[in-house]
Amino acid sequence: MSVWDDVVGQPAVVAELGDAASHPASMTHAWLFTGPPGSGRSNAARAFAAALQCPDHGCGQCASCRTIMSRTHADVREIVPEGLSISVAEMRSLVQLAARKPSTAPWQIVIIADADRLTEGASNALLKAVEEPAPETVFLLCAPSDHPDDVPVTIRSRCRLVHLRSPSAEAVAGVLRDRDGIDPDQAQWAASVSGGHVGRARRLARDPQARARRESILAVPTKLNRLGDAFFHAESLIKWAETEANDLREQRDETEREELAVAMGAGGTGKGVAGAARAAKAAERDLEKRQKSRATRTQRDALDRALVDLAGFYRDILIAASGADVVLTNPDREQEIRVAAAEWRSESALRRLEAVLACREALEQNVKPRIAVEAMMTALHSG
Repeated sequence: MSVWDDVVGQPAVVAELGDAASHPASMTHAWLFTGPPGSGRSNAARAFAAALQCPDHGCGQCASCRTIMSRTHADVREIVPEGLSISVAEMRSLVQLAARKPSTAPWQIVIIADADRLTEGASNALLKAVEEPAPETVFLLCAPSDHPDDVPVTIRSRCRLVHLRSPSAEAVAGVLRDRDGIDPDQAQWAASVSGGHVGRARRLARDPQARARRESILAVPTKLNRLGDAFFHAESLIKWAETEANDLREQRDETEREELAVAMGAGGTGKGVAGAARAAKAAERDLEKRQKSRATRTQRDALDRALVDLAGFYRDILIAASGADVVLTNPDREQEIRVAAAEWRSESALRRLEAVLACREALEQNVKPRIAVEAMMTALHSG
């Protein structure tokens, strides 16, 4: 068992990072991991952090490797934005911690997942630290390959680039089968329809609700017979995303509020209670703001997963219509895809694919989800 086992289907990346961890001459103070969704950017960054801290460069068995992989190591800090962005206050706090000497390990390591979500102020705060890093500090930034330009060029130019690719279906199926103990047939199916996204494949293989949601989404293109159908399916998609966001919100928000109340001394008496109560109110408002941002992010992520499924369906129609010898994104829907390819003109399928991609872009630009999805469904109906 090695820390690199979590980096699926990336032999070249593992070799590069392993060499850097083993030979100080190959090291640099800042790295930028890019790759498509599901390629394992954060996993690669975390495995690299473990290899840097481990005496055996990533054995996977020592206390350093175990704590880093479980995200509890004192000298490895990982920022995973739950909301729409990473704030300047959060980044300034992180930069201050990163400037400290490591307490138990050779390096002080900072992992920033989704570095493309840095606000302008947060980027400026990080830039100063990346320009003049402490000698024992390493920054590991992760950003999707379709948006690496969202990481400011001033930061990108100071990072060593590591590009990951989507792992093959065979590699993903092997992980599900051998490590997760999933039935081989189920693992093979999930890997074949996940587009190289390990997390999505695992969710489809394990969660009946995820499979049901995928089926309902992929049924939409052939059910838009009237304009009213477009608005019906738009409403269904919005409600599903809202329900998923609310379910997660209810599970976490109440627990966080209770933990905050305990931390702020709820129910206390005596001198200083009034001041503590005012501080508690301010902390509650800040928590509510973060929770609202997280719920918005969760809803948009749920919508985006559905849009990726739709885009894959229309892409498959174009592939089938062209007769290209290319693997379909949804091989289990091949019959429906070929029927649609025979009935629709390629130009119509392409316009529908562009409508889905335009909806994804609109959501990223903070267009109201209902407006963006209704516009997309109307375009899918008209073709």
